Amino acid sequence: MNSFLDEPDDPWNVFVTVLATDASVTEKARPHLDRWVSRWHQAGGEESATATMEFFQELGRSPTLQDWQFRQAVQAVERFSRLPSAPEWMRDFDWPGLADQAVALGREHRTLLRESVSVSIVAPDSETPESPDAIHQRDRIPAPGEAGKIEEEIDRLRRAIREQNLAVATEQTYVGWVRRFARFRLRRLRAEHLEGFDFGAATSYLRYLALERRVSPATQRQALNAIVYLAKAVYRVEEVNLGFTPSQNGSRRPPVVLTKAEVRAIFDHLEDPWKLLCELIYGTGLRQMEALRLRVKDLDFGQGTIAVHDGKGGKHRVVPLPRSLEPRLTAHLNALHERHRRDLDSGFGEVHLTESLRRKYPNAAREWPWQYVFPAAGLCPHPRTGRLARHHLHESSLQRQIKSSVRSAGIPKKASCHTFRHSFATHLLEGGIDIRTVQSLLGHAEVSTTMIYLHVMKRPGAGAPSPLDLP
Repeated sequence: MNSFLDEPDDPWNVFVTVLATDASVTEKARPHLDRWVSRWHQAGGEESATATMEFFQELGRSPTLQDWQFRQAVQAVERFSRLPSAPEWMRDFDWPGLADQAVALGREHRTLLRESVSVSIVAPDSETPESPDAIHQRDRIPAPGEAGKIEEEIDRLRRAIREQNLAVATEQTYVGWVRRFARFRLRRLRAEHLEGFDFGAATSYLRYLALERRVSPATQRQALNAIVYLAKAVYRVEEVNLGFTPSQNGSRRPPVVLTKAEVRAIFDHLEDPWKLLCELIYGTGLRQMEALRLRVKDLDFGQGTIAVHDGKGGKHRVVPLPRSLEPRLTAHLNALHERHRRDLDSGFGEVHLTESLRRKYPNAAREWPWQYVFPAAGLCPHPRTGRLARHHLHESSLQRQIKSSVRSAGIPKKASCHTFRHSFATHLLEGGIDIRTVQSLLGHAEVSTTMIYLHVMKRPGAGAPSPLDLP
């Protein structure tokens, strides 16, 4: 293994020696980790945190760099930071946060799904399959031609969903259930074809979920909705009576809400851009994907507002921009603007836009107003066109950062990104804001949806003392 300095007591040679004896690092990975640290050192990254960030920003501009390679480079330098002779600032640097900024959006990601997965024009003819007795062993053995038959069914479903312009999340959910239902028909029921809607197979599958899989009533209703949609939208069945009704027992589970002190504790364990992103979600009540998809043009500092486009249900709304975040947002955007200029100088600088927007605004992808407010660290090729562009941060990285911060803060609650939205609504109501205003800020179609936060504020009997506290 070649190191970049020759003195045996030099920290870089010490790193090579430690790396060679580290059982958690495979023989194949060692030269790659050594090379990443060498490149970081040659770029002067050990001088400061700023120099290190500049190194990784330049690394992220490489059009051939994979997201896993970026994370490998971060992990290599993070390993070097564990050496006793490493610079002091490296011990407090947010290495996991930097690595998470490079998670790429896959072709099945809801931001890219509609453009990466195409559907055909002509649908196959219909034919009703025969359903024999269920045999558990069949569930593990793929049926002949299974993959092609299922994709034909999914193709028919996607076409119907996109004709009716349903939400991308709805498409993902329905496709998942119909795929599992089709696999059940082919394997368990030995169906020869999937064309045509089989009422008996649908009832058998729902009972299978309830009795064998033991899924919750809410999951049963979700599967039922997907199958009913398949029957009505794809196979034009007017009346769908499956003879199966999921249990209606139980009410909606109350949302998890954090106190203001708990929110601050979580923020204290986050680093930018994750901290700024979470503060924006809590301060505005945005949904996770609404915040991640914000573009520079959506922030109006003059009016103090944020425009939310294509939210849940394809709706648009305007929410107040927290004044306390304006200085940090301005500094954040200034740094991004400088990086965007460097991207343009390197021959890149494009941001992801849908094909319809590209046709309408041919130059918008390279313009600053259309850039994401929270962009990924590296470039990512479009799954269908191959065009290199910056996408927004991946929601899985945000969720991982929040989970880690909740654990570090010692908060015994199952808090997630959406918990900040629940806390936003609850704290506004506790502060005396009327429920109609909160409904508008959250983008709820019905006030009944917003009223659940009233139960979180004051549940029946919550004011009664505990018997342990009685004299």
